[in-house]
Amino acid sequence: MSHQSTYRPTGPFTEWLDKRLPVPRLMHDSLVDFPTPRNLNYWYTFGGILTFCLISQIVTGIILAMHYTPHVDYAFESVERIMRDVNFGWLLRYAHAVGASMFFFAVYVHIFRGLYYGSYKAPREVLWMLGVVILLLMMATAFMGYVLPWGQMSFWGATVITNFFTAIPLVGNAITEWLWGGFAVGNATLNRFFSLHYLLPFVIFGVVILHIWALHVPGNNNPTGIDVRGKQDTVPFHPYYTVKDGFALSLFCILFAWYVFFAPNALGHPDNYIPADPLVTPPHIVPEWYFLPFYAILRSIPDKLLGVIAMFGSIAILFVLPWLDRSPVRSLRYRPMTQIFFVGFVVACGVLMYCGGKPAEGVYVLWARLATAYYFAYFLLILPIVGLIETPRKLPDSIAKPVLPAPALAGGTPIGATAAPHTDG
Repeated sequence: MSHQSTYRPTGPFTEWLDKRLPVPRLMHDSLVDFPTPRNLNYWYTFGGILTFCLISQIVTGIILAMHYTPHVDYAFESVERIMRDVNFGWLLRYAHAVGASMFFFAVYVHIFRGLYYGSYKAPREVLWMLGVVILLLMMATAFMGYVLPWGQMSFWGATVITNFFTAIPLVGNAITEWLWGGFAVGNATLNRFFSLHYLLPFVIFGVVILHIWALHVPGNNNPTGIDVRGKQDTVPFHPYYTVKDGFALSLFCILFAWYVFFAPNALGHPDNYIPADPLVTPPHIVPEWYFLPFYAILRSIPDKLLGVIAMFGSIAILFVLPWLDRSPVRSLRYRPMTQIFFVGFVVACGVLMYCGGKPAEGVYVLWARLATAYYFAYFLLILPIVGLIETPRKLPDSIAKPVLPAPALAGGTPIGATAAPHTDG
């Protein structure tokens, strides 16, 4: 959404710089004067929260890498040394570990908000697909980072997950051996995962810049899902949304700090405080909580190859979502039938997360299969069909126009209207 720049250099130096490298103008037009829909609610603050999470992870990760030793004989001990001997090492380690969970919590809220308000619809398809790319990069980075402490769950989680690549015909074994750096999870694996875990956050940062760029071309979506119409529908990003996002970020940091200082291990697995032992298999191998829905999809299908396809397909299907939803209305606020199915989709994701943390046996397998079926049916059947047959509610003419009529006074005159003069005779 292009808008005329209001940036004015404040001195000779800024005027000189603006003619040669207009970074201050770019920052002003993007973060200060950018016209933003006036009706954005707090669900839209998670974009800024995610930026904070990414920067936090990069900063703490760089410092931790200075003290970590990527070797199978020393990795576990180096993490313990960080906790005990490095100044504030315990804080850095817990902030980084808890930060990964907070990062995924925020990104899942961000995705569900986008699904509900139709942020994937035209003209924001590229913006949505870049977001899915960021999600994939986050998952790869988090998986490799989980291996680095070299505890029992780190080792066996890497062994189980990388083995699933062997199900891919023709190239599966070659991919697995490349990931391992040999014929089993070992020192070469740890070195490769450490290198990629250090590199990928900077790749994510680059894609985030593209994501923000793609956002600023058509502008923000909004809860009503209608296009903004001129200045009456927008406000400058600063100070309105900088203050609002800052308040939401403060609340998020309170939650973040509570986990770091009072429950740093609540989101992890206790077996990861046991050094990795290839001769002792844990009774129940589970990934981190943010991978559990996809792990449940993987295990719900008895065939190994089909399970891998379904697991990766659950993410890949998001790339084509803009073309699966055929409704001309963006926001589910005005699509009552789809709202009901969306609630079912959220429940299905919760069931998958729950079943992913349970043994693959008994009723948990049945629940996971039902939830998996609904997950894919929501995208492949429900959205394409319901989008064509449902009758949406009437959309407002603009964001600024009141939806409800003006309330009337006791005498029947609407507030703000002028009553006709009363005359006798």
